[in-house]
Amino acid sequence: MTQADTERRPRRAIEDRGRTSMSRRVLEKIASQVARDETAAGGTSGGFLGIGSKADFTARPEASVELAGNIASLWVKVGLPYPVPLRTATQELRERIAGRVTDLTGVQVRQVDVTVAWLSPRPASSGRRRLL
Repeated sequence: MTQADTERRPRRAIEDRGRTSMSRRVLEKIASQVARDETAAGGTSGGFLGIGSKADFTARPEASVELAGNIASLWVKVGLPYPVPLRTATQELRERIAGRVTDLTGVQVRQVDVTVAWLSPRPASSGRRRLL
């Protein structure tokens, strides 16, 4: 196609251009990745059918999505570092996940339910204790 061909073609209205659909699985992966990368939450790793799994701050948390049109309700199962103020941590997690999922996908997040599955001290990065 040449430049002249594209200029002659009439432009269609946005609502007539088609539609984009998004799978539930895509939203689940985005929500769990946001929880892992942008908050202090972790997931579980290892094990078979949930038996023998262990707390892992580098693993993605489990996420589930209920999608109705362009509105989503999310459920996220996370682990958090101990000690942490749970109410504050879960509220920040809800806000961060809802905001980022909406920004990245355009899907309106109506609700984010957070289940804290485990609490674990964060592994020290070095053998020395940090003084406050």
